[in-house]
Amino acid sequence: METKPADGSTFRLLFVCTGNTCRSPMAEVIARQRAEELGWRHVEVASAGVAAFDGSPASEGALRAAEAHGLDLSAHRSRLLTQPVARQADLILTMSPDHLMRVVELSGGERAALLTSYAGGHSSGFPAASVPDPIGGSDEEYGETFRLLRELIDRVLERLQPALSK
Repeated sequence: METKPADGSTFRLLFVCTGNTCRSPMAEVIARQRAEELGWRHVEVASAGVAAFDGSPASEGALRAAEAHGLDLSAHRSRLLTQPVARQADLILTMSPDHLMRVVELSGGERAALLTSYAGGHSSGFPAASVPDPIGGSDEEYGETFRLLRELIDRVLERLQPALSK
């Protein structure tokens, strides 16, 4: 899978979940913060959902989990994953196999992977392929999902570092 943008300019990383109100927005703010810390000003991070209602805010649990780690999701508004959105991304990382199948249907499969797979595996204690969806769960569940996302994203960015460090 190619990890550099075709024209050598901005690299666009897209995270995909179901409603774009929990997992993918948390992944987006985590990855954006980490990219900034690495000095990657040429990396854009976004998120979308396969069943999102455009304009919905992040869930309360996601807001609290992000805030507990010094990140702000208050301005987040969900957006539906469409073919144009998928086509703009250089790398699309999904939270579950179902999300990956939808990306493939939208002609983005050659630039897409499960987040857990791309990161090199899942932490022990979680299902093998998917990032657990905390929707409707406790703050503890949101916190666990946030920590897992942070771990996976750190591994993703480590993998991307040789291609994206300038």
